[in-house]
Amino acid sequence: MRVLLAKPGLDGHDRGIKVIGMALRDAGAEVIYLGLRRTPNEIIRVARDEGADVIGLSVLSGAHLALCDQIVAERLALGCEEIPIVVGGTINEADVVSLLSAGIAKVFPVGSNIHELVDAVIELGVAT
Repeated sequence: MRVLLAKPGLDGHDRGIKVIGMALRDAGAEVIYLGLRRTPNEIIRVARDEGADVIGLSVLSGAHLALCDQIVAERLALGCEEIPIVVGGTINEADVVSLLSAGIAKVFPVGSNIHELVDAVIELGVAT
């Protein structure tokens, strides 16, 4: 299974997503890490072109609602609705509900259990 990980927007902190990437790799996933400051179009285009089973985003800047709306819209525009998107970061409880309603498959606020996160991402990837 292939997981594409990216940091959309202007957030410059990537230690957490790298830890997640290593945990996913250790669980048997192939991880493609795009790095920092990626655009919604770039994320979805690369996910499509690389045959990603899941897209994982990390947003610590507080811009998760706007960025995820743009990424979900780009996924639709590029015909990739079948690729689930998960997002982690500094996300409050009310925003978790909004993100799930907007088409995000799973949300992992800061402090989420890494083993549960990895299991959920693997499960999503196997289902696609």
